[in-house]
Amino acid sequence: MPHSIASNPQPWLSRFLLGVEESLGWFGGFCQFAGLIIRESIRRPFEFGELLRQVVAVGYRSVPLIVLSGLAVGSVLSMHTRSTLERFGAEAMIPTALAFALVKETGPLVTGLLMAGRVGAGIGAELGGMRVTEQIDALESLAVNSVHYLVVTRVWACVIAAPLLTVLMNFSGLAGGFLAEVIVSGTSFTYYLHTAFSSLAFADYIPPTLKTMVFGFIIGTMSTYLGYNASGGAEGVGRASTQSVVYSSIGLIVVNVLLVKFIFFLYPGGGA
Repeated sequence: MPHSIASNPQPWLSRFLLGVEESLGWFGGFCQFAGLIIRESIRRPFEFGELLRQVVAVGYRSVPLIVLSGLAVGSVLSMHTRSTLERFGAEAMIPTALAFALVKETGPLVTGLLMAGRVGAGIGAELGGMRVTEQIDALESLAVNSVHYLVVTRVWACVIAAPLLTVLMNFSGLAGGFLAEVIVSGTSFTYYLHTAFSSLAFADYIPPTLKTMVFGFIIGTMSTYLGYNASGGAEGVGRASTQSVVYSSIGLIVVNVLLVKFIFFLYPGGGA
């Protein structure tokens, strides 16, 4: 007579297998939801008005956070870089090192994490609130495709906003590094700008910036999935908001490793 998981004499093993089963089921549901988003994205009508509104909510309203964070990150990177390069008498390479660090990895990753914190939590809470208050059911009763109208527009808004915010983060970081260098060494803006960009090529700049579109898709899909399927009243809304931030951050960190390897494969001499 075969033994079921529930009758297993080792409770910890039963709980582990049950957790694996639930995790695989959740991941399968997420993948199905991502496939539904891709399919709905190419179906008419295209909600350009709602998409533009979401781009403003996701991108434009994130500008102050991105700019301030970029200035802080650039200043800190400049100070740490100077303390390291001074040991080798290579202070002249500080702008170049700062530009490479920001453009290739720090800018895209920090932008993705900031978006996961601000945008992911907002989308998860917004859709979660609409789900538990039956607003999504009301839309569907009016023959409105809720996935097409609520989910697809938010996901594509994240995809569009992510590279734009990354560019802003990179330039804000360079500006913060320049301010730190002016205070310490009085370097000129022309010299700083020329040194920072003299060694950067398109293969160094474009792929790391474009990979944030994948970050945006992960953040948008994860947060809409958790919010769209929220349950349990106000507690469920809070849980969806928190999980949106945590799962989106974990997802983009893991995917970033794969994308870095993929970009190095495409551009052996440069890349992410």
